[in-house]
Amino acid sequence: MFVNAALNVAYGIFLLRGYRAGDLSVVYPLARGTGPMLSLVGAVVLFGERPTPLAIAGAVAIVAGIFALTGDPRKLRARGAGAAVGYALLTGLTIGAYTLWDKRGVSALLIPPVFYEWGANVFRSLILTPLVLPRWAEVRAEWQRDRSAIFAVAALSPLAYILVLTALAISPVSYVAPAREIGILLGVLIGARALAEADIGRRSIAAVLMVGGVIALALG
Repeated sequence: MFVNAALNVAYGIFLLRGYRAGDLSVVYPLARGTGPMLSLVGAVVLFGERPTPLAIAGAVAIVAGIFALTGDPRKLRARGAGAAVGYALLTGLTIGAYTLWDKRGVSALLIPPVFYEWGANVFRSLILTPLVLPRWAEVRAEWQRDRSAIFAVAALSPLAYILVLTALAISPVSYVAPAREIGILLGVLIGARALAEADIGRRSIAAVLMVGGVIALALG
């Protein structure tokens, strides 16, 4: 649980530094796309998983959908994109690492998902406390300004992670890691409807790839 906490803190630091160094449309797809692929490779090498060709095709389709949904390859060649790409790849590496570690915790060691997530949150709090205390005035201001949003995230984020851990306890990593990224599709579609964002053609292609990939994973 402590290792999970440390990896998740590292994930947050790398992701935020990537956002500072470059565009979200460069950092986000690289991070979320490389994470599942590294998890799949790690599951085959470390756990001996043997996903079917159909399941592999489904995982690849989901990752391709992530890049089609949020990525623009031309931005990788932009000036100053190197640091952003580096942090994005580090973020993807931590995603793959904590996914494989979580599989070991809830499947091999049989730690209940609810207890595992509770313990990881406790350790995350302990790790972050020395960073928070010197900025306590900012914490109080954030609490007063966005209390309802903080409560929502505090409830929904652990619930989502518990569901992922439960899936990892009963299913191969090579199936769970790509399928969990379908949340990206839902978030972007909600944003497109609520914020009237454009580029429907690219979003439609991405939707077909991701939904088709999930179906392939289920059938595989």
